[in-house]
Amino acid sequence: MLTINVAVLLAVVIVWRLRRRTEARSRFDERLTVVIVLALGVLIAPTPAGQGILNILGQFAGGVTQAGR
Repeated sequence: MLTINVAVLLAVVIVWRLRRRTEARSRFDERLTVVIVLALGVLIAPTPAGQGILNILGQFAGGVTQAGR
């Protein structure tokens, strides 16, 4: 039996949607892509990978803040 991780499936859908030309996208298409990306974020956030991404982004933001002082 084949199992597909929902987060991986959403990531594939996002890549597929973003490969389309910008001129071919309607407002509905753009909104749907944003909703899919948010759903992917909600699925990834509680995982160790999501926590690692959060940690990296936090360090980056801290570095930018310190560089601005």
